[in-house]
Amino acid sequence: MKSEPEVPLHEEFTYVYGMATQVIKCGPWKDLWKCKSAPKALLLVIPGNPGLPGYYRAFLKKLYSCLNQQYPVWVVGQAGHCKLPQGMKMIEETDVNKLNDGFGLRGQIEHKLSFIRKNVPKDVKLVLIGHSIGAHMIIEMMERAQDVEILRSLLLFPTVERMAASPQGKIMTPLLTWFRYPLYMLSYFALFLPDRIKHFMLRLASVVLHLDDATLATTIDFLNFDSVVNAVYLGNQEMKAVVERDNTAIRKHLKKLTFYYGSIDHWCPVQYYEEMKRDFPDGDIRLCEKGFRHAFMIGSSEEMAEMVADWVRDDLARL
Repeated sequence: MKSEPEVPLHEEFTYVYGMATQVIKCGPWKDLWKCKSAPKALLLVIPGNPGLPGYYRAFLKKLYSCLNQQYPVWVVGQAGHCKLPQGMKMIEETDVNKLNDGFGLRGQIEHKLSFIRKNVPKDVKLVLIGHSIGAHMIIEMMERAQDVEILRSLLLFPTVERMAASPQGKIMTPLLTWFRYPLYMLSYFALFLPDRIKHFMLRLASVVLHLDDATLATTIDFLNFDSVVNAVYLGNQEMKAVVERDNTAIRKHLKKLTFYYGSIDHWCPVQYYEEMKRDFPDGDIRLCEKGFRHAFMIGSSEEMAEMVADWVRDDLARL
């Protein structure tokens, strides 16, 4: 049998908004400004938290293939969540760093807008795919970025309201607020554990959680002091800031939004779906019938990618 050609993936580390950023690009387009025949659209994933692009590798590759390899599919990580290459600093030594609270929620939103303005020409339409807190970020981005041409926004397992009051939020809020500094200390002391012990512990966890090798490798990369501190700090702000749903912004952009809620999602319980559906009866608001977890990348990347491809195919065909 003839094997399928390998899907091209390009990984890069760069500074965006003055902060270290990991980007994974699927497809042959590494620089849209220099392409002789630039694609008509870019599909850009805004991840959850922790926001490491490596978690979305399988999703990117499958989505790229489902769209007949016609459009680039990229993921831009949350600033400061990645393991840095040798010699790279977490913060760039420029005046940009005077901007306040870059690793917080508002800073991460500005970081994504800065990435788009720096890397996406105005004639390339955007399909934004937000996962978890990435969904909240996209709604905020659509409000702030009048200069960015957004074709469609797909919000997967969207944490856009009452995060601290959700079942998972009630567990995580004390950890991310009262026990934040002990978590920092634990992550610091973990630096001194021998690699073989850390790998053994993570391998054991991967068996229990059914993690594949790529997810495990990404998690190992994440477990360094700076990345953990930045992710916990962002999580702390999420619990405090993501409270009331922004109905005004949702109503304004409703025709471009698709919400996809999980039926077993403890961050966005079914109640949130039902209330969203009630408040926006004309919206494209869907409930998962396949039992995907909130972290759909664990075991459901390809199925999720196939669904996303179906949702955007008509929009892309009209370009």
